[in-house]
Amino acid sequence: MKYNFRLPALILLIAPAAALLIIILSVLYGAKSITASEIWESIIRFDADNVDHQIIRASRLPRVIGAMLIGAFLAVSGAVMQGMTRNYLASPSIMGVSDGSVFLVTMCMVFLPQTHSAGLITFSMLGSALGAGLVFGIAWLIPNGLSPVRLAILGTIIGTFLSGVADAVATYYQISQGLSFWYNARLHQMDPELIKLSIPFAIVGLALAIGVSKSITVLSLGEEISANLGLRTRLVKGLVILAVVILTGVAVALAGKIAFVGLIVPHIARFLSGVDYRWIIPVSGVLGGLFLALCDIISRFVNYPFETPIGVVTALFGVPFFLYLIKTKGGGKHA
Repeated sequence: MKYNFRLPALILLIAPAAALLIIILSVLYGAKSITASEIWESIIRFDADNVDHQIIRASRLPRVIGAMLIGAFLAVSGAVMQGMTRNYLASPSIMGVSDGSVFLVTMCMVFLPQTHSAGLITFSMLGSALGAGLVFGIAWLIPNGLSPVRLAILGTIIGTFLSGVADAVATYYQISQGLSFWYNARLHQMDPELIKLSIPFAIVGLALAIGVSKSITVLSLGEEISANLGLRTRLVKGLVILAVVILTGVAVALAGKIAFVGLIVPHIARFLSGVDYRWIIPVSGVLGGLFLALCDIISRFVNYPFETPIGVVTALFGVPFFLYLIKTKGGGKHA
């Protein structure tokens, strides 16, 4: 099947305009409505005594920017995981990567409560590595463990175990309320300083993903074909895992565990972009950021004036999509 690469190029071209529109909508609407003129005033003549200006600068702008970044990080992570494993169910939330981050963040807050923000990001990335290592390590040890459905089941089991242990520890040490942020992914509590600190880590993760994008395209053809073409598969897989660990760790550190973004968006990006990961990865990042920001806007109106957790909204899209993949693709790997 031939693909027209004008479509992914067009998506990337119109992405800034779409992002700007979503940012405006996100700032305008919420529990307290804000006028467009107030947004403009807060930009050109910020007044620290104006409540609306404070809400715009300290809450809504960081919120939508954080949502876009997190959506992009999770979508890119899912795309490279699916390409590396040829597993259409691969994503940070299903493969235990996000749960590993939440687990180590919990341990950090219990036993190292004075850890600063950069340290929290580091622990979150180490947790991502722990979750990925456990899931893929055990999968390689059991018969047919790397098949899509078995890997998804294993990831769910390991993820549930890590989340359960983290929850038990948090409850025992009476900090479960403080950790609810990472369990419920409250985007309205986005920390602007943490966003700034996360940027250098994110740049490294995205650069790694884009840097190996051509190799992932080859790797997605299968191990034997990749080896025959001279691809250093172990090196590529190592770089892919490192990119996933960094990007997922940063995403969890910013807003907690958010499911299904890394599962849904890469499939849409692959449908629009074809089989070349040099297009799939950037398109996934763009669509992931827009998707999560839109879900955040929807979450404000599901039970207005109260906010619905963002994970509930992503699950409304993700669960049917997950079942659709199981039904249509069965237990096989994607080409």
